[in-house]
Amino acid sequence: MRYLVQEQLFNHHMANSFFRFKQFTVHQEDCAMKVCTDACLQGAYTASSIPAASRILDIGTGTGLLSLMLAQRFDSASITAIELDEGAAAQAARNFAAAPWAGNMNVVRGDARELSLEEKYDLIITNPPFYEADLKSPDRLKNQAMHATTLNYAELLDVIDQHLSADGVFSILLPYTPFATFEVLATQKGFFPHSVLHVKQSVQHDKFRTIAIFGRSPVPRKEETMSIREAGNEYTSAFKILLQPYYLYL
Repeated sequence: MRYLVQEQLFNHHMANSFFRFKQFTVHQEDCAMKVCTDACLQGAYTASSIPAASRILDIGTGTGLLSLMLAQRFDSASITAIELDEGAAAQAARNFAAAPWAGNMNVVRGDARELSLEEKYDLIITNPPFYEADLKSPDRLKNQAMHATTLNYAELLDVIDQHLSADGVFSILLPYTPFATFEVLATQKGFFPHSVLHVKQSVQHDKFRTIAIFGRSPVPRKEETMSIREAGNEYTSAFKILLQPYYLYL
């Protein structure tokens, strides 16, 4: 029952202007895309899969959620978060300023394709625009956040290639079906999947998201599937283990 309470609180915060985690709070009233469960899962899965990170780049940070989750895990890492939208960039900066790791976090407002960042990063994370060919919302900012209207997969891979260190890795969250297309493009660019997690809403649902960590070197691929909820709507044990460091009521 306590996990149903967590989900109810999550939905309550989704409808309001903030979501409180154990060590930080994400305000989101100025962001087109709000905190969502699959993004939380990406942050937690990435944080648990990477042994160390000292320089992190977050492409399309939105609220700053992924940067904050990684800052909690790698509390001495230097984190740069890029955001195109002015309102979202300002919101992410405020969320960072209120966090325990504020001194290590920086927001850069601009188009990732046009930025010339001098550093190379050992971890790049991105939750890029979804649904390249799907119907779009009348909300322009939501379109920008949810659709590949400003940065397509090939361009995203170019940005990653430019800024990722030789031994670095990147994490991406995509809908399950388009992931196969992205993987082909990534392989052509010289990136290989190291860890792949397919996500189901519940044990009764089909796969709907894929989280993957790519690197420049081919290694044996680790691939698994996780359900967020059991048939009775309680979080699965695998989900609880991943999110326990972050969710208030786990």
